[in-house]
Amino acid sequence: MGCSSCGTKSGGGCSPAGCKSNGTCGTSGCNALNVYDWFRDMELPDDFVAFNIVEVRFKGSRKEFFRNTNNLELYTGDYVAVESSVGYDIGTVSATGEIVRLQLKKYRVQEDSERILPIVRKATDKDLEKNDEVKQKENATLERARTIAFRLNLQMKISDIEIQGDGRKVIFFYTAEQRVDFRELIRLYADEFRMKIEMRHISYREEASRLGGIGVCGRQLCCSTWLTDYKMVTTGAARVQNLSINMEKLAGQCGRLKCCLNYELDLYVEALDKFPKAKVVKLETATGVAYSRKTDILKQLMWFSYEDSQTWIALAVDKVKDYMEDNKQGKTIPPLQDIAAASQVIEQTAASQAPEFIGGAELLEDRELEAEIRKNRQEKGRHPHPHNKGGQHRHPGQGGGGNHQGKPHHRGPRPPHQNRGPKPNNPPNS
Repeated sequence: MGCSSCGTKSGGGCSPAGCKSNGTCGTSGCNALNVYDWFRDMELPDDFVAFNIVEVRFKGSRKEFFRNTNNLELYTGDYVAVESSVGYDIGTVSATGEIVRLQLKKYRVQEDSERILPIVRKATDKDLEKNDEVKQKENATLERARTIAFRLNLQMKISDIEIQGDGRKVIFFYTAEQRVDFRELIRLYADEFRMKIEMRHISYREEASRLGGIGVCGRQLCCSTWLTDYKMVTTGAARVQNLSINMEKLAGQCGRLKCCLNYELDLYVEALDKFPKAKVVKLETATGVAYSRKTDILKQLMWFSYEDSQTWIALAVDKVKDYMEDNKQGKTIPPLQDIAAASQVIEQTAASQAPEFIGGAELLEDRELEAEIRKNRQEKGRHPHPHNKGGQHRHPGQGGGGNHQGKPHHRGPRPPHQNRGPKPNNPPNS
């Protein structure tokens, strides 16, 4: 396998350790959308006939199924030459064995379908050299194709191209809002590139999947790493999660709503079942009627306030249901300020019973500890303590050393010849 940057390569070669039926590339760098083969460690009977359909991957994680009619010994990562509508193409084996049978069901492809073409042979060195040669022309071809489409003023975007391994066919992937008449475009492409032209329309999500990128979360796009089915995403998913309807923040790189809006949708829907169903929740208290202003779905809290007050008071959903039931029975609940104060007392009592511990934020780092010790030493030097280490009081004139008898040591005036004045030859600076 030609993956020279794989972190699992062994023996200094260019083949990852996962080849030869030992699994796929451990870093998933060869193909982020590779399926994990759960059946690779399963022991099969001696007379078992292996499944003869193989999954082959091409550029942009495009995958198709081919039939191994010649009973070739194929492993994940092998390059193969497969039959095409015109000539042959070069691809990489991405899955073999019983896992391919499940992949056929996932993509709704029948095992006896005529769309499954045969595998011609394992790719030779000459095939790989020809494939590398045509792949190097793709960037220049894409730039020229976009120029021609722009000159014809067509309402379409050429997002990517893929030249066949033998150089006899090229696939143009494009996106468009409406139907486009590109018959003149195909004629110009055929005259310009001298290859069979195939135009393939893809959605904006498929375009983002092929091109890849980094999302606002800082990770690679889900559609280019693991997501294979694109479910419908509506603004209702954002409303359920209390997100502001801002299309600039809710849209992904494809220009459509982010697929991750559906990831936690079920959790929010389940949590919302515990909230009151009324659109406007109100509580009749002793000081007036309080209306709900805000909800925190995950914390199970609801904020209430009076009409003439800007103070919001948080109450648990269970308490709100109890108070609403009391109102239905004709009871008036205490003011919200009293209810919130009682709740705070309960929370403080529970917090005081919790075990004490020191968090990581309260611990000083080594540099901070050294700076604290240095600061204390400096303060002690500026303000000496009136007591010595033994706890005995030291007279103001008593020194710490040189007078072992403990008598007061009075320092008299310095003799004249010992005065520290400027030397005659070194006058002071003016």
